[in-house]
Amino acid sequence: MSELNLEPKIVFDFFDEICKIPRASKHEELISAYLQEFGKKLGYETIADEAGNVLIKKPAYPGYENCKTIILQSHMDMVCDKRPEVEHDFSKDPIKTCIDGEWLTACGTTLGADNGIGVAAQMAVLADKNLRHGPINCLFTIDEETGLTGAEVLVPSMLDGDILINLDSEDEGEIFIGCAGGVCTYADYKFMWTPIAGDLFFFKVEISGLTGGHSGDDINKERANANKLLVRFLCQVAEKYEFYLCDIDGGSLHNAIPRDASAVFAVQSADKESVRIDFNLFAADVQEEYAVTEPAAKFLLQSTDPCTSAIEKKSATGLLKSLQAVFNGVFAMSQDVPGLVETSSNLASVKKSSENIISVVASQRSAIVSARENVARTVAAALELGGAKVRHSGGYPGWKPNPRSQILEIAANVYRDLYGEEVKVKAIHAGLECGLFLEKAPHLDMISFGPTMRGVHSPDEKLNIPSVEKFWKHLVALLEKAPAKK
Repeated sequence: MSELNLEPKIVFDFFDEICKIPRASKHEELISAYLQEFGKKLGYETIADEAGNVLIKKPAYPGYENCKTIILQSHMDMVCDKRPEVEHDFSKDPIKTCIDGEWLTACGTTLGADNGIGVAAQMAVLADKNLRHGPINCLFTIDEETGLTGAEVLVPSMLDGDILINLDSEDEGEIFIGCAGGVCTYADYKFMWTPIAGDLFFFKVEISGLTGGHSGDDINKERANANKLLVRFLCQVAEKYEFYLCDIDGGSLHNAIPRDASAVFAVQSADKESVRIDFNLFAADVQEEYAVTEPAAKFLLQSTDPCTSAIEKKSATGLLKSLQAVFNGVFAMSQDVPGLVETSSNLASVKKSSENIISVVASQRSAIVSARENVARTVAAALELGGAKVRHSGGYPGWKPNPRSQILEIAANVYRDLYGEEVKVKAIHAGLECGLFLEKAPHLDMISFGPTMRGVHSPDEKLNIPSVEKFWKHLVALLEKAPAKK
């Protein structure tokens, strides 16, 4: 990317370097080591904990020693997803980037701008000796995308500062002062295989090409969930015909709206043409329902190799009916912030985890702990009624907004001075690490902002190039206006 002369060059050059380093969630060893070496080469105090979180401390610019200490924070891991036809090994292959007008994107994979562009901005702050600012602590956390475990194990001493600026937001011109908390619901359906024989016809059904997206930011955008659509069709078939379920697979990431799902099933050969007709009607109905949000949706029903066994019928019925009943989408809107989703759930993945177990993952989010617990119990009830063993894990707190924040006021004034317009102050339904930081360091004054991104957590992820320059200028000016210690 450096040869493309994107501005600000210092930020995009560091992002280019980051794109060459594998950094899947829970596999951040290489990027953690890279950041540690980066800090040491600059001569700054560099600390790494056992988990791999990294803290690099940059002293104040001369004359700014009396400013409050600002912690800049982003996460080093990325969501790894790709289109089915793309050959890419996230454990070793660099992310290949390209420019599409004003957007930077990747070639059939996630880009990793979430949150690589935040990491790059922090590196630029550390590397630029001419920036005027008070003491800066740059904190890089691991595993934000699959459990916030880096923030969870962080010791309070690594949050030694007065102000924390999280660089993990996705809309330039907006400052976020609150976020949702979340929890994951895991369900295991144990089943027995039953032999099948006779005059059967075997189908493979595939739903693909859905828009997908972030299960927090995009849950209110009326996008289809591939798992829910697949189960909807399978339930229709099971109600009308002698039906045998042989396999089911949909979704992959707990924090992404699933774009693809498939299943293998059998019916009596005499019913195969009726099933084809039903599928065509089903596909037409869904395409009409989601004509706006899913223009690229694909529906395929084709014959496949026969199976000698299927999931025992009672178990298959319980699985399908409970998945059709499980809640998915916006559960409640905020009564305090107009237009903000308060509570939601996403049926993220359905797949065989072993020979006799189908595992389901659903994620719930809410800004209110009691509401989060309620929707999680609602989802669990539907799964348990289908015969699943259910557990909850990975819960993390929300971040309660503070509209009287000192750093918020300064950031808003700086933005107005730079661009002659008011910044928008919002809360976000997605999860950020800020709630966990506040638990460990309740004194922190926090905000979150970043450049504009779209399609995060999917191969459609893209970063708006002009917004990066605006974001960078805002950050640099804000650091220069850091408030003095009392």
